[in-house]
Amino acid sequence: MSHSAVTLAAPGVSFPVARGAATSACPEPPVRPQPATYAALDLGTNNCRLLVARPDRDGGFRVVDSFSRIVRLGEGLAHSGRLSGSAIDRAVSALAVCRDKMEARGVSRSRLIATEACRQADNGEAFLERVRRDTGLELEIIDRATEARLAAAGCASLADPAAGGVILFDIGGGSSEVVWLERRRGGGAGNLAMRAWVSLPVGVVTLAERYGGVKVSTEVFEDMVGEVERLLEAFPERETLSASLSDIHLLGTSGTVTTIAGVHLGLPRYERRLVDGQWMASTDVTRVVESLREMSYDQRCQNPCIGPDRADLVLAGCAVLEAIRRAFPVARLRVADRGLREGILVEMMRADGVWRRRGARRRGRRG
Repeated sequence: MSHSAVTLAAPGVSFPVARGAATSACPEPPVRPQPATYAALDLGTNNCRLLVARPDRDGGFRVVDSFSRIVRLGEGLAHSGRLSGSAIDRAVSALAVCRDKMEARGVSRSRLIATEACRQADNGEAFLERVRRDTGLELEIIDRATEARLAAAGCASLADPAAGGVILFDIGGGSSEVVWLERRRGGGAGNLAMRAWVSLPVGVVTLAERYGGVKVSTEVFEDMVGEVERLLEAFPERETLSASLSDIHLLGTSGTVTTIAGVHLGLPRYERRLVDGQWMASTDVTRVVESLREMSYDQRCQNPCIGPDRADLVLAGCAVLEAIRRAFPVARLRVADRGLREGILVEMMRADGVWRRRGARRRGRRG
């Protein structure tokens, strides 16, 4: 599915996602009301992720709690067309943890989304009913256009303000979104709009199940790349975009690119604060992908930035990335350890006017 000329709901909003749960050294006066607590949950084909945050006074937000667990909800879906009982059990268990965290943090506003696995599964609605019954959570299955928009809202603040635009991509478990964010003429540093996008019906889980993820030969890897390249031919305005690549960089959000960045940095353990916002030259990306392809499955399992949960998926993700890089050869990639959850929080807070109200109060005090 592809579209063009879609307006970005929350362009270029900057937020300090990496602040964690630290409290201010100078506590707020007791008379000042506590900001509302927001939660964003993303249940994907591979992961269940939660982010709980409160708006701050700088037009961003402060994360107060988070959760992430690999649940492989879409395991076997490509073959059966259904979510398996074991996958459902894993997801419900993770969602129960999310519910407990939201209750403990006093969440007052939330959006809980499900993506490709639930979109595709014949029993997707039955799964949502099971979640309601067992956890009390109301999940919303979003369409691909919404998924692309939320990814853009969550990552746009990492775009180079000097660039004419970015090609944002989100490699998921069951689908992958590619978005052209174009900088509007005469706009500020964050003035980006969605010029065109495509949602590819492939992700790391679907490709790994179809081609295998433990032993991946050069031939198999190239077959995966070729499949994604053919799907990318549907990208709208591709020729126009290709003529603008000198002023554009890639912006990637997914376990694939964060893994590549972690390996590139030689981290002894994955650290989000070092990975989120990391710039990589195209030559460095190529070098890391080649090193991952040369590793055995056991070596991938032992790598601290991959681990056994991702060892059979990372090369499928590399194949999707390689197809994107071949379609849109640019010099730089920026890595984002942020995405749909951050986009959800940005959109909810903007809709509630939390930053606008705080700005008005500050102006009132100055007057």
